[in-house]
Amino acid sequence: MSSLLFEAHNILAAAAPTGGANVPQPVSDAPDELTGKVDTVLGIVAWAGTAAGVLGVLVTGAMMAVSLKRGESSEHMSRLGMVLGGCVLVATAGPLVSFVFA
Repeated sequence: MSSLLFEAHNILAAAAPTGGANVPQPVSDAPDELTGKVDTVLGIVAWAGTAAGVLGVLVTGAMMAVSLKRGESSEHMSRLGMVLGGCVLVATAGPLVSFVFA
């Protein structure tokens, strides 16, 4: 597998007009004051999303307990799945944005 990847790399590098050596690397021109404020806001939003996810799991668990006590059945597992999916989305949003824009 690695030899196949190595060969594909060699073919693509040879096909590039300059051999792939002159790839531009953009630099960040944002002011330091702006990046600091944006980082602060994104940090607060990330903490709020995490708190909302924990609260959602707790509320879903409480609803499951009350329904069990009453003898009712409901679709709590789908609700829990949506809450956990939202938690995963919130947890991976920051690293994905950092990967794309860094």
